[in-house]
Amino acid sequence: MNTTKFTREQIEKAMNELGYEYFTNGDYNINIIGIRNSIPGKSVTNIFDDWITLSFKVNDIWHYYEYLATTDPGRKAMIEFKNPYGVAILAPGQYKGSHMIRRHKNLYEALGQKDNVKVFRDRNKDMVYDYHTPAFGVYGINIHRSNPNTESTYVENWSEGCQVFKRVGDFNKFMNMCRKAKELWGNSFTYTLIESKDIK
Repeated sequence: MNTTKFTREQIEKAMNELGYEYFTNGDYNINIIGIRNSIPGKSVTNIFDDWITLSFKVNDIWHYYEYLATTDPGRKAMIEFKNPYGVAILAPGQYKGSHMIRRHKNLYEALGQKDNVKVFRDRNKDMVYDYHTPAFGVYGINIHRSNPNTESTYVENWSEGCQVFKRVGDFNKFMNMCRKAKELWGNSFTYTLIESKDIK
């Protein structure tokens, strides 16, 4: 039995209140919305306690899917980052046309970043996310999966800024719907990241 934490209507309302565009016209005009769990605050939990949601219409009927994910880096990434400015943490916001279907690390199809996003850089290794030192650019902030066979328990370095699905089965379903959207709307996807406290 699939249960969801949020409703599509709650998310649409939050998007409207934040001033973000929420796509309602046409089949498979997909809304890809990440939800960062506000409860842990800035502490690194190292678990998949966020969500990636997908909502769209087909024949004027709404479809809504919600998947466990992480929208921020794990413990290993916070300590062993390679960028001298620190590990990337994607800032909440709407990034129009920011992603496209292409191969992640030349291994499998995912949504790869193709246009600028805003990140924060954290390099003090104190296991607390620092939301300062903002930067805009293309940093490989992709939307991909973790464990290729089943699922991952801990985030570790699956995310170094990327938005990452916990379960490969969820990711595969998500990508199938993205491919259908690509056929109708082209290979350009908007990603929006909000926080759970934004959802009433």
